[in-house]
Amino acid sequence: MIILPTRRAVLKSALGGVAGLAFASPASALVRIVVSGAEFTPLPIAIPDFASSDPEFGRQVTDIVRENLRGSGLFAPLPASAMPESVGDVSATPDFEQWTAKNVDALVMGQVERSTQIQSSVRVWDTRGAEQVVGQSLSTDMTSWRRIAHIVSDAIYSSLTGEGGYFDTRVVYVAESGPKANRVKRLAIMDQDGANNQYLTTGRTLALTPRYSSNGSVIAYMNYDDGNPQVYLLDMASGNQQRLGSFGQMTFSPRFAPDGRTLAFSVEAGGTANLYSLPIGGRTPRQLTNSAAIDTSPSYAPDGSRIAFESDRGGQQQIYVMSAGGGGAQRISYGDGAYSTPVWSPKGVLIAFTRREGGQFHIGTMKPDGSGERILASSFHMEGPTWAPNGRVIMYFSDPGANGGPKLYSVDIWGRNQRQIPTETFASDPAWSPLLS
Repeated sequence: MIILPTRRAVLKSALGGVAGLAFASPASALVRIVVSGAEFTPLPIAIPDFASSDPEFGRQVTDIVRENLRGSGLFAPLPASAMPESVGDVSATPDFEQWTAKNVDALVMGQVERSTQIQSSVRVWDTRGAEQVVGQSLSTDMTSWRRIAHIVSDAIYSSLTGEGGYFDTRVVYVAESGPKANRVKRLAIMDQDGANNQYLTTGRTLALTPRYSSNGSVIAYMNYDDGNPQVYLLDMASGNQQRLGSFGQMTFSPRFAPDGRTLAFSVEAGGTANLYSLPIGGRTPRQLTNSAAIDTSPSYAPDGSRIAFESDRGGQQQIYVMSAGGGGAQRISYGDGAYSTPVWSPKGVLIAFTRREGGQFHIGTMKPDGSGERILASSFHMEGPTWAPNGRVIMYFSDPGANGGPKLYSVDIWGRNQRQIPTETFASDPAWSPLLS
């Protein structure tokens, strides 16, 4: 069972918070980062240690906030050794001149305490304009101090970029262990930065392609429990698992519709595979494609009106888009090589994909009409893109071959800031959660 406090509980204003703490929405932020374009210089930001009656705890929270913002590629935190103040004072107006002298454009002052609850207050300042950008008070239970750090990070990110954050999220993936010829593959879940890893399945049977529902409460995945791949559903609150149904020799490649009430998947029969959809709890799936090919990897547009999928109906794997009810499929990939694993972005403006060409794999994006293709990362073997909930970062896995194994990486939508995500084992097939709620 995975137990997480709700975002509402974490974000509720703490009673008796810091006097005079003002609140501003991200839309009224005075500092803005332009997050479009490949050329970008990270914003200089200072984050002194959060004040706390337990200084070590304050440093731990602050370290996570700094690393989250640094890891986004959009911020350049000032080294602690260069700060004119080592510990912040959330209740005071800063001496802006001493911070601008350090070439700092944004300043974060925070405080965190723990007793029966963890309570935190944070203020973000525009040092050039000498004005507050945002102030927030937070509280949560004693088991959630890392979430406090992630939600603080999201508040800072949102106030300075004008876009939603993605730090208070989790990633489900396939944890791989054992010899390469006989790998144990089980589902695991972790924070987006690799912390708090937990295993969701035992490894007794092969588990692949986990996919979140829109609210993160259910994971659909492919399970080889009876020797053939079948789609299973895992309830995150109870830990219960159940088979979706018996609709063919193999069911695989599941993906939820945006409303979380319908699942699209592939059904193999007679050497071909077609796409079907089924309301959760339903008994009779609806056939969406009818071809003598392999149609798989469905992905809904955010408004639920269309599905992108891969098919070899033209001779090799390519990406097609059709209506969510089936029909009207149009090919959108026309570059050299084979295209697979299309995934619609949360904003609906891009589709991420895997492209295989000339012995190399590539992770890229294109517009829903196939134009504007951009390659973000290339390697011997990489695939499985998944979007952060703000649509600015993509996670995927890459396998160097030989005796090694796959690892998780992230990259932004301009191909910048490629980073390895730490995992306890080899890891593949990541799926990024929505913001926790």
